[in-house]
Amino acid sequence: MAVDYSALKKGGFMRQKQKDVFSMRLKVVGGNITAGQLETISNISRKYGGGHVHLTSRQGVEIPFIKLADIDAVKAELEAGGAAVGVCGPRVRTVTACQGAEICPSGCIDTYPLAAAISERYFGKELPHKFKFGITGCRNNCLKAEENDLGVKGGLTVEWKKDNCILCGVCVKVCRESALSIADELINLDESTCNFCGRCVKSCPTDAWRGEPGYILSCGGTFGNQIAYGLEVLPIIRGGDSFFRAADAAIDFFAKYAKPGERFRPAIDRAGWDVFRNAMEEALDA
Repeated sequence: MAVDYSALKKGGFMRQKQKDVFSMRLKVVGGNITAGQLETISNISRKYGGGHVHLTSRQGVEIPFIKLADIDAVKAELEAGGAAVGVCGPRVRTVTACQGAEICPSGCIDTYPLAAAISERYFGKELPHKFKFGITGCRNNCLKAEENDLGVKGGLTVEWKKDNCILCGVCVKVCRESALSIADELINLDESTCNFCGRCVKSCPTDAWRGEPGYILSCGGTFGNQIAYGLEVLPIIRGGDSFFRAADAAIDFFAKYAKPGERFRPAIDRAGWDVFRNAMEEALDA
């Protein structure tokens, strides 16, 4: 019986050098794996694999040395243990994320709930080529948002509350963009310089700064055979509805303009960044 290697790859089983042996890619969302899933993965690696796993550069887990004859049993045991097989090929891949505001003191947004919502909406979606989402919670950019087809960076739009301020100057000292200054007993914010890092909010001892979370999107990043830095085409956006309108527009643009086997960045370059920017802006205005 002929083996459909293409279907196996689509379902997360990648051929190894050894005949009829595969490295199985698992579905991981936002770098989050439960203790129960870890037990399942460990047991399957011992029973069917080489007794170890490989951690990929995109927070993925792969179990090497899975034999062709064992694939159905492996998938069944994975499902019973609350884990799932990932995907490969021309479709939306694993969504990566840092730990975000729930855990990290620097975080400006909750990254894991967003990663889970993105994965629920897009994971495995068929496209002209692979498409990657990456989410980082703040300007420290641990997840390197600009390396993704659609990168998300958390930020805070800030507002000064004069009545709470004691003019201690801490916010001015921590602002790395020199967007803040003190004059005539007022804190002045240069909005053209502010990068939404939120350090003023987090450092203020009297809560004189209020921050509203938002998403800074970068589009068209890639880090493989061709390296390109994702670009920002929209101002900071707020709210899940706005985010998903923008994400839908990016996915739809890719599906419409990309040639088969073409990544998102060259598709934007060929169609024109003005055309892409207009599509994104129209989606937000809808």
